[in-house]
Amino acid sequence: MHTVRGYVGDVVSLLDHLSGASGRETLAELDISVLREWLAAQHAQGASRSTMARRTAAARTFTAWALRAELLPNDPGPRLATPSRPRKLPAVLRADQASAAMQASAAGAEQGDPVALRDHAVLELLYATGVRIAELCGLDVDDVDRERRVIRVIGKGDRERVVPFGLPADDALGRWISAGRPKLVRADSGAALFLGVRGGRLDPRTARRSVHDAVGTVSGAPDVGPHGMRHSAATHLLEGGADLRSVQELLGHATLATTQLYTHVTVERLKAIHDRTHPRS
Repeated sequence: MHTVRGYVGDVVSLLDHLSGASGRETLAELDISVLREWLAAQHAQGASRSTMARRTAAARTFTAWALRAELLPNDPGPRLATPSRPRKLPAVLRADQASAAMQASAAGAEQGDPVALRDHAVLELLYATGVRIAELCGLDVDDVDRERRVIRVIGKGDRERVVPFGLPADDALGRWISAGRPKLVRADSGAALFLGVRGGRLDPRTARRSVHDAVGTVSGAPDVGPHGMRHSAATHLLEGGADLRSVQELLGHATLATTQLYTHVTVERLKAIHDRTHPRS
């Protein structure tokens, strides 16, 4: 309903511009120059990129209808370029905040509760590998090679990759596999690595809640979930000197352009540090 109302409002605004600011008298005079003038006026009034994109789509839909209704001699809509939306920089944890979240999670698992052991292993493995939450929940026991400390992941497009993990994640996994998983496993659990309380494969929504809860214990940390842990892992790898190609392969990005987003994150963090600490910033 809100979308329809927005589109109607956009068309009304366009028609007002046609009869007013543009000086045209009939709908048949609506051409590409009028459309561009109208969008330029919206931009000058401070319309956001997302609003501009919606208004462009509304104009295209309207002119296509007007052509079918024989109210326009031709359709100028397809000549309008859709404003690109800027890629929003993801929220990431600082390395010390990530460490504090791991410590809080580890403390919660000290008593050996199977759910707490599972949640700690989930958090450690997400941060260690940067895998997507669906990829993590899709892991089977045989996908983990603790001797080599790698996991076999099936990512988007059924692309398979092997991702390493470190000793803290290995320790958390070991405790989950030996002391936590046996308490939740059922006859129909299958080979799933991570289980829910009823013995089925862990639901990504449950995993998301556990990550938010762990990060929520860290004072001043942004509210990030599993995808935020993925962003954090990629950012910390680059800050530590990893090259883009290696990070691309670890994250399972199809193109390097996606991975390059994280270079902007590291630059923004460096700028923030510079502004905060340099005496002549």
